[in-house]
Amino acid sequence: MAILFSVVARSTTILAKHANFTGNFVEVAEQVLAKISPENAKLTYSHGSYLFHYISQDRIVYLCITDDDFERSKAFAFLGEVTRRFQTTYGSRAQTALPYAMNSEFSSVLGAQMRHFSEEKSTERLSQVQGQVDELKGIMVKNIDLIADRGEKLELLIDKTENLVDSV
Repeated sequence: MAILFSVVARSTTILAKHANFTGNFVEVAEQVLAKISPENAKLTYSHGSYLFHYISQDRIVYLCITDDDFERSKAFAFLGEVTRRFQTTYGSRAQTALPYAMNSEFSSVLGAQMRHFSEEKSTERLSQVQGQVDELKGIMVKNIDLIADRGEKLELLIDKTENLVDSV
């Protein structure tokens, strides 16, 4: 269970890539990139024993290839982190960059993130933290709803008090 290959591209123009294993990943990635719509999307394709996960955002595609038993949520967590780091580092320069223009700098970032998200412990911890965040989010939504209800009740009480004062 590992991320085998990752690439950042603008349409079919590869800007940065990293492979943890040897293979024809670039050729396969180019074929997949040619089929990806430029619209913002998150999708997974399956081919044989491999999964192709991608996020397309602002005409930039963040793609990774994994084993078919690699968790989809981990792949998209990886792609989300790569997207964040790439946009922070390069911003709009990626829209006009030449092929492989970011590879010398960003390939090592891709490799480090691939190792990080492929390790079982780090992704378990990430899932645990994400679960805690979701739980806290639910509690906060509940608290905000309670505060809104109290605000409505307080307004009603003020209106009734004003009506009593006016009637006296």
